[in-house]
Amino acid sequence: MSPATVIWIIVVYFGILILVSFLTGRDDSNAAFFIGKKESPWYVVAFGMIGASLSGVTFISVPGWVATSQFSYMQMVLGYLAGYLVIGLVLMPLYYKLNLTSIYGYLEQRFGFWSYKTGAFYFLLSRVIGASFRLFLVAISLHIAVFEQMGLPFWIAVLVAVCLIWVYTFKSGIKTIIWTDTLQTAAMLLAVGVTIYTIKDSMGWNFSDMTAAVGDSGYAQWFFWDDWNSDRHFVKQFLAGMFITIAMTGLDQDMMQKNLSCKSIGEAQKNMFWFSIVLVVANVLFLSMGAMLFLFRDAIGFDPAATADKLFPGLALSGELGTVAGVLFVVGLVAAAYSSADSALTALTTSFCVDFLGMEKKPKTSDKTTRKLVHIGFTALLFVVIVIFEAINDQSVISGLFKVAGYTYGPLLGLYAFGMFTKRQVIDRFVPALCVIAPLLSYVLQANSEAWFGGYKIGFELLLINGMLTFSGLYLLSLSSTAQSPPLLDDLESV
Repeated sequence: MSPATVIWIIVVYFGILILVSFLTGRDDSNAAFFIGKKESPWYVVAFGMIGASLSGVTFISVPGWVATSQFSYMQMVLGYLAGYLVIGLVLMPLYYKLNLTSIYGYLEQRFGFWSYKTGAFYFLLSRVIGASFRLFLVAISLHIAVFEQMGLPFWIAVLVAVCLIWVYTFKSGIKTIIWTDTLQTAAMLLAVGVTIYTIKDSMGWNFSDMTAAVGDSGYAQWFFWDDWNSDRHFVKQFLAGMFITIAMTGLDQDMMQKNLSCKSIGEAQKNMFWFSIVLVVANVLFLSMGAMLFLFRDAIGFDPAATADKLFPGLALSGELGTVAGVLFVVGLVAAAYSSADSALTALTTSFCVDFLGMEKKPKTSDKTTRKLVHIGFTALLFVVIVIFEAINDQSVISGLFKVAGYTYGPLLGLYAFGMFTKRQVIDRFVPALCVIAPLLSYVLQANSEAWFGGYKIGFELLLINGMLTFSGLYLLSLSSTAQSPPLLDDLESV
């Protein structure tokens, strides 16, 4: 596919997004930017959240991951279901009862100033890294399809990628994103469906042949029970999936901001439950497409040296999957990456403005100007982090994303668990130090687990271990505290 073709596809696609932004963004108030004035239809939020959860990482890296991990990722996806149940029944009622704009306001009410700032800081760190991982993938594909052929460096692709987000989110934030994510989810799922159909047709399969080929490929094993020491064991991946969901969705301002834009807790819960069911089906499609991509690669003798994350873009952009699939790949890739990255940029702006600048507690005269400057600042930060990541990345992005999440979301998991399941108060000023020590101890445990624990390899359950270390540290901090449990906690027990 020529660079000119890719450029035209992107121009048309973003023209549609900007039109949607214009139609939905006439109100550029902070209430619209932060929580959509609580007017978002639950079914629109639910459909859009599918794309935000899958993202460019799922679109490229999950199919590529099939080569080394088969369908073991579905063990985590099943854990996601359990995690979404906890979010819908425990966390979301809490956020609605407290009428929060930033979910980290709970930590201030429960523990105090330093716990609040620590939780918000870890969100900012987590989302900057996570959004950079996701945008890294779209920048790679833009570079391959356009800028590399024009002799331009990788950072140009990154600059284009982040600037395009800013263009359609700077005005009305979450109110616009609710609708653009819906469009982007549809584009991404259409791309996957067409790719599967194209490969099936090219290989001369009917539906039964296709399912048999995937099943017999050696890629389609879901469950791994035999080796407890392996990081693919079912129990470890299921629990990891559950707690990754609780942390990366339920304790994440980005994902919860969409839910908080619904009209009521009842509508927000309907959104969460329907979205989680459809998400399971979508992941099965992605993994099946991954297996088919490898079978197709072997059948046509495509470059065997292509890394897992570059197989799908390599096949699509080379024309091996045909023109329609190639065009939809570009649309689907951009949609997948931007459906998560755009909301991440909005959530980062919201959290910094509310949690660190205290906008809700200050006069409103300069709020919009400040918010827009913060928005530009985070756009620039994403650019810098992606360029750095490109220089050091040497593994599948999906694997790297979950490894980083284990370190950055662990303190959030421990803080919320301790706040909600105990009535103890802590020495608030020591919480930041604790939330640095717990990830460091987690790193030491993971680095030495095989040597110390008889070959046991810590995988994605690192998040749970980190959360438990944080929880235990908070308990120790509470032993010498003379403060009583805050009145708020008793009130929350009625949630």
